[in-house]
Amino acid sequence: MTDREVPAARCAVLVGPYTSGKTTLLEAMLHVAGATHRKGSIIQGNTVGDASAEARHRQMSTEPNFANCEYLGEHWSVVDCPGSVELMHDRNTALMAADVAVIVAEPEVGRALTLAPLFKMLDDFKIPHILFVNKMDKATTRVRELLEALQSVSSRPLVLRQVPIRDGEQVTGFVDLASERAYKYGSESPSELIELPEGIKAREGEARQEMLESLADFDDTLLEQLIEDKVPATGDIYEQLTKDLQQDLIVPVLFGSAESSHGITRLWKALRHEAPTPAETAERLGVALDGELAASVVRVLHQSHTGKVGVARIWHGSVSDGMNIGDERISGLYRMMGTEHQKVAEAGVGDLVALGRMESPQTGDLLTAAGPNRDSGMLWPKTPKPVFAQAIVPKNRQDEVKLTGSIAKLIEEDGSFVLEHNADTRQMLLWGQGEIHLQIALERLKSRYNVEVEVERPQTAYKETIRKGVRQHSRFKRQSGGHGQFGDVHVEIQPLPRGEGFRFNDKIVGGSVPKQYIPAVEHGAKEYLQRGPLGFPVVDVEVTLYDGQYHSVDSSDQAFKTAGRLAMSEGMPNCAPVLLEPVYGVTISVPSDFTAKTHGLISGRRGQILGMTPKLGWEGWDEVSCNMPQAELADLIIELRSLTFGVGSFEWRFDHLQELTGRLAEQVIQSRQEAAEH
Repeated sequence: MTDREVPAARCAVLVGPYTSGKTTLLEAMLHVAGATHRKGSIIQGNTVGDASAEARHRQMSTEPNFANCEYLGEHWSVVDCPGSVELMHDRNTALMAADVAVIVAEPEVGRALTLAPLFKMLDDFKIPHILFVNKMDKATTRVRELLEALQSVSSRPLVLRQVPIRDGEQVTGFVDLASERAYKYGSESPSELIELPEGIKAREGEARQEMLESLADFDDTLLEQLIEDKVPATGDIYEQLTKDLQQDLIVPVLFGSAESSHGITRLWKALRHEAPTPAETAERLGVALDGELAASVVRVLHQSHTGKVGVARIWHGSVSDGMNIGDERISGLYRMMGTEHQKVAEAGVGDLVALGRMESPQTGDLLTAAGPNRDSGMLWPKTPKPVFAQAIVPKNRQDEVKLTGSIAKLIEEDGSFVLEHNADTRQMLLWGQGEIHLQIALERLKSRYNVEVEVERPQTAYKETIRKGVRQHSRFKRQSGGHGQFGDVHVEIQPLPRGEGFRFNDKIVGGSVPKQYIPAVEHGAKEYLQRGPLGFPVVDVEVTLYDGQYHSVDSSDQAFKTAGRLAMSEGMPNCAPVLLEPVYGVTISVPSDFTAKTHGLISGRRGQILGMTPKLGWEGWDEVSCNMPQAELADLIIELRSLTFGVGSFEWRFDHLQELTGRLAEQVIQSRQEAAEH
């Protein structure tokens, strides 16, 4: 089966901030479409989405929720994405399946800023999107004020498609500005067509004119009609709305209440009539529609009952249960309805399906008949760098191998997790996008893989160096039955410039130390540097072996290695050792209104501000560059998000080591000594 005669299945992805009501909207959409007998409730824990143990426990979306339904004879996949900024990578990859995105927002002017990064992402990828203002039955803000606030974070013009009908402060219905028809909301029933209320005609006329003027910016014919005071045909208006949405020129604005099922049918009709086709979406993404098959993997799942599955959107061709993709065979083909997998024999263009028991596909792969292609040139979001880490230790030491294997599966599902075995601190670090992100990961380890871990604060990778040099003579001599041990060395220990590491010089003359023993002296010196006189790894030190003695019988590699180590342990405390702390180059991105507060945040964390520039491509945002000690970065993201309504972010890189003295250094050294004693 190739492209079908019936319309190809389409996909809408629901996105928006935490608490905006996306999961409730999904329930309402499925119920209106007849896919469910009743709407689920988050409070009651019986929704199609958010069915995982982590989501139920937190009463929030912790991963994308996939659902399928028929609406007026057409098949749709609807994806409900998590709203937490810490789960944005899951959201971004799910959006790669979208023909259209529905931004779910609350009618609160103060929360408009939280949508800025989402609008930017959608605009960057040219994803057509509709804004659905939810919870209008509880709104206290006027629509005009709300639109002004939302427009400030959208580079595309917001085009109001409806005006509310109010009875006092309560929204009881709406007027559709394209058709100029008025509707009264029903109670869990379709809206009722009513006469246009007299009291709203002036506001409706003004709003409709604003809508037409926005559309006229993209159509000369419509512009001429407005100039000549001609009334455009309703069909032409709908056609222009459709074209402008599909080209991501405008953002239509609808409103309603998912909890009361208000405005859901109107949303469905807008999606059905105006969303792009899968072929148009594939062209936008740069998917080549040649060969037998083209399907992109938007998520990988590891599930107990199906094993590893790849959730893929089919752009060209078809897939069937049992067919081969490259060297692997599909073992189970499913449409997903929350946690339920509905087995199907075949799927075609536009379908979003789960391919069972295929080990090789990864998120972002383009599947072809020849197998997964990881370098297809298809448009794909970058994986965000991690900003928060915790050190983890399995409660049961026998679970160490199981732990790393389980985390590897979590990383396959969500590539914004990173596992690091830190060589400096000897800790296993799990990195992610924030504290909640890592908590969800640990909950999954326990519930899915039966691995429990203990969490520790990541240690700072302190080093130490020396400020002055010294000459040291050390001898290792041990006599026992048979051969003894003898090694005698004269070394000079000197500081090196920062970043030079370790250097060993051989200046032996006359064979006072035979050549075969010189590498052993270097080895002994290096071995000592793992823990210097302050208790930390030593860097930027030069050791020169310039004299020594040996014994023809008792000398050995081991004896000279021990002598080299002994010379370091005796000489280094006399070299004015000093603590070094790692300093990172940090670039913080914030809306300009928060730049001054960001300066205070940096100063309060011993940071050094280097400069500030407007953020490229982000109107009204700044980037503040600074150097900040690693010890101050551990919870920086928590305070930064708290300061900026969740939208601030930063990137980091190691820059240099700098001396740390005074009270802070004393505290660090004392802590290390206490840890060593235990």
